[in-house]
Amino acid sequence: MELTQCGIPVGEVPAQPSPGNSQPAKQKGSRSYTDSLPAQLQSDDPYGFVTYAVEVLNPEGRGAGLSNQVRVSSARTLPSPRDFAAHVTGQGVVLSWTNDLPLNPTKDVHYIYRIYRHPEGSSQQTLAGEIPTGSEGNPNFTDPSVEWEKTYEYHAETVRVIAQENKPELAVEGDDTPEIKVFTHDVFPPSVPSALQAVSSGPGQKTFVDLVWAPVADVDLEGYNVYRHEVGGGVVKLNAETVKTPAYRDPNVESGKHYFYSVSAADVRGNESARSEEADEKVP
Repeated sequence: MELTQCGIPVGEVPAQPSPGNSQPAKQKGSRSYTDSLPAQLQSDDPYGFVTYAVEVLNPEGRGAGLSNQVRVSSARTLPSPRDFAAHVTGQGVVLSWTNDLPLNPTKDVHYIYRIYRHPEGSSQQTLAGEIPTGSEGNPNFTDPSVEWEKTYEYHAETVRVIAQENKPELAVEGDDTPEIKVFTHDVFPPSVPSALQAVSSGPGQKTFVDLVWAPVADVDLEGYNVYRHEVGGGVVKLNAETVKTPAYRDPNVESGKHYFYSVSAADVRGNESARSEEADEKVP
């Protein structure tokens, strides 16, 4: 419904003060107003709207007419998700909450959970992700885009999304959860290397054992460590610096001896994986 004339105003906001010598005459200001809807205007009808317009009045209380008009949904906002919690894993920050809104979507209306974050000390909010409501069990969401060794603050909300035919989609955001603070301390080792193979040099060559294995795909991989032992002997690390490629040549072997090898992966923060399954080779 379009407004054609002013009725009883819902509120008033003082005008901008006249610009002084320290304020340029052309500088633009802004004003805001929060309207707390009375109970009779709030409903669970997703198609209910309230129309707003602004009129500027002179000192005598006369105005020149209404501004452009905006329509705002009068649908009741949904409560915030309960039991909002977070923990850090090697894949990122996992957010979880209680799903106690058995809301069934319709042709025009569906519901989603939205999760927001911002770095500690910053007000810049980022939409970390969103998932639909109504799924079985309690929902969770993994935010993989965080940086390690930083502190983030998260909150979530339930959103009613109205998508009528031939009209722009409208999202009515519900109440926010309290913010929770998460420090992304990386204590998670890379994946364990796999498919290790050991092959000794052929007859007539200088003795050595070549090792190859499947590369580890972790983005923060620093390199690999190579270990060796003999039957009944202790395990020794062969490399002084991390090996950057998934291959290693061991030249310090003797003919007739039987060697057992394993490999681990290390990340840039010094976390080391468990050792791989062993590969053995007897040097001819």
